[in-house]
Amino acid sequence: MKRWLRQRVDTVYERLLSHELAGAPTHIAVIQDGNRRYARQNGDEAHEGHRAGAETTERVLEWCQEIGVEELTLYTFSTENFDRPDDQKEALFDLLCDKLHEFADADRVHDNGVCIRAIGEIEMLPERVQDAVDYAEEQTGEYDDFVLNIALAYGGRSRLLEAARGVAREVDSNDLESDDIDVETIEQRLYDQPVRDVDLIIRPAGEERTSNFLPWHANGNEAAVFFCTPYWPEFSKSDFLRGIRTYEHREESWRRTRARRALALLGAVSETELTEAQSVVDRFRDSLPTAERSELDGLETLENGDQERDADNVDGIDSGSQAAD
Repeated sequence: MKRWLRQRVDTVYERLLSHELAGAPTHIAVIQDGNRRYARQNGDEAHEGHRAGAETTERVLEWCQEIGVEELTLYTFSTENFDRPDDQKEALFDLLCDKLHEFADADRVHDNGVCIRAIGEIEMLPERVQDAVDYAEEQTGEYDDFVLNIALAYGGRSRLLEAARGVAREVDSNDLESDDIDVETIEQRLYDQPVRDVDLIIRPAGEERTSNFLPWHANGNEAAVFFCTPYWPEFSKSDFLRGIRTYEHREESWRRTRARRALALLGAVSETELTEAQSVVDRFRDSLPTAERSELDGLETLENGDQERDADNVDGIDSGSQAAD
């Protein structure tokens, strides 16, 4: 009876959250944490926890497509994971091979135009995993409706370090001018194919840290972060929707902050900067509380009055054609 009631409550809560949401992030990144702890909790081996987590991953992929997310990145195997016992690593590598082949052949993947890509130091992985990665990428490489990034042998700082070394080598060989180094220069050297800026990071299992995950694309974009307590295999659609709600609140706060900063600038900047500040306020004015929108209307009234007086006083002659004093 209690289980039935819980399912009913979860269903109603999911429906409520779905109605509250107004949009979706473009790119979600997930740290799939808690698989081994879930297995221990249930008296199972670690690889059973990873298999249960893989089932959650499939559901999350479906939920992302339902609400209009365009890119999903999964933190699947970090460079630190190589320190785990051999039996755990081998079981996880076997699971990766199985799932990569299964995803690459799944009708739902092809029907929804899912492009599967691996990011990380793939050459560090066993040959059978590299072969599975190649197979998945070849089978889905022509699609662009949805991108699924699998982070394997991945370390965020190591990727940035390697990109910086690549830039340094090109500058040293005179293939690149130091003055030409910009954001795009680094991004082109991080991954073989472009990765969108991350809008939302989700981490289950109670840990409140992002573990060096996509630092360039997440931290640089000031991504929203959603932490929750269920282990990854227990992660539910309600948890997923709560994460989306966190993103929406973060986005709303960002818009409001931008509008307030631009509003504050209107009375204290040069004429050139004033135009830019005014355009920002116009874009985000709806995110401001009513009182602050009224303040903006007052500023615009004063500004329009000044413009009218300037128009009536051209080249020192007022509207009555009398020379101004």
